[in-house]
Amino acid sequence: MNETAEMLRWGVSRLASRLRAEQSGSGPGLSRLAVSVLANLRHDGPLTPTALAAIEGLQPQSLTRVLNDLAEQGRIVRSPSRRDGRSSDVDITEAGHEALRAHVTDGNAWLATALHQTLTPAERDIVRIAAGLLQQLAASGGDAGGTGVIDGVAASGPGAAPPL
Repeated sequence: MNETAEMLRWGVSRLASRLRAEQSGSGPGLSRLAVSVLANLRHDGPLTPTALAAIEGLQPQSLTRVLNDLAEQGRIVRSPSRRDGRSSDVDITEAGHEALRAHVTDGNAWLATALHQTLTPAERDIVRIAAGLLQQLAASGGDAGGTGVIDGVAASGPGAAPPL
């Protein structure tokens, strides 16, 4: 089982690196953290900075610069929290949706081409099934310590590992 885990981790890591290289998008670039924040807001927003930080496995202060940059770029908007008057809600704007789409367009195009050129139709079907299983693994929270954190990354909860 450890050999399978090692092979999977290596393959996922290499593919993630390649996708990052292919996802240049247009306009000002997005950091990995900015992309993750926008993706989480798209899937689960609006969220408080505290909730976003928990999803990312960070302290809320660690998100301040990213949130400020995204707000200055018009990609997020802050408003008084509907649940807690002492906090704010952060939501993605149409500009944020567009930045996220632009960021993944090139990576998706590369991946679709690579799948078509490299794999047979049967292998592509296997990858489709494996992709669903990987999403299950990411959402399982099946860490050894029962903390919901795997290798320092929150593995469960709202917004955990959303697709871009």
